[in-house]
Amino acid sequence: MKQLFDELSFSVSKLTTEKYSTSFSLGIMALKPAIRPAIYSIYGYVRLADEIVDSFHEYDKKLLLNRLKKETKQALQEGISLNPIMQAFQETVCRYQIDHQLIDQFLNSMEMDLHQIEYNSELYQEYIFGSAEVVGLMCLQVFTDGNKEKYEVLKPYAMKLGSAFQKINFLRDLKDDYQLLGRTYFPNIDMNVFDNSVKLQIEKEIEAEFKYALIGIRKLPPSSRFGVYLAYKYYLSLFHKIKRKSSKDILSKRIRVPNSQKAYVAFKSYVRYKTAYL
Repeated sequence: MKQLFDELSFSVSKLTTEKYSTSFSLGIMALKPAIRPAIYSIYGYVRLADEIVDSFHEYDKKLLLNRLKKETKQALQEGISLNPIMQAFQETVCRYQIDHQLIDQFLNSMEMDLHQIEYNSELYQEYIFGSAEVVGLMCLQVFTDGNKEKYEVLKPYAMKLGSAFQKINFLRDLKDDYQLLGRTYFPNIDMNVFDNSVKLQIEKEIEAEFKYALIGIRKLPPSSRFGVYLAYKYYLSLFHKIKRKSSKDILSKRIRVPNSQKAYVAFKSYVRYKTAYL
């Protein structure tokens, strides 16, 4: 029965999420059970593309990414894929009528990672939009479940939250991106003179986006509000840790939040949520 294959496919997406991201896994677990599989499937698909451009150094990344693009198009056209992660994703796209243009924008940003690009402000925003903001919008289409009016109201907040998450990722991964992959996303910045003043400027941008995004989190449907809030709080704890480090520190090592601290953040977030103190 196809139902068994679909169940397997969503299980693979869930396992992929749990393997790669403790924070997002816990955040998804805080969503209502009915929408968890869809969010797992989005993360699984995004992770698949990320791995191609970030990890498969011994292989032809361009060839693999082009193959992923073709398989994505084919799966969406035919309504089936033998790749379990792709199958779960296309089922979600169909079920929640996710805009195919968002998927195209995401894949475009992944392709940008295959090239050595000197980012200016325009390219920087284009990359963030495709790599992070559209992923937030895909999830938002699940959260709003076809309510287009609600989606349009929440859209700018979801984009800002995705942008803030991505910029924190940039700071967290600065060492590997720059030293191992040769990438520098922040525009008009010479990494040879990346100092605390430059870091502070980026942090101010993130703080403003977090503040704006929280307004939208409060407006989310009950089925997704706490899960998104929890992800927000996880990233906020990582952001606070990054802020306490010097520019030299984040260029020398990847900043992490231990699981024990994540558990504490989850407990505090739950208490705040239950007391309606968001």
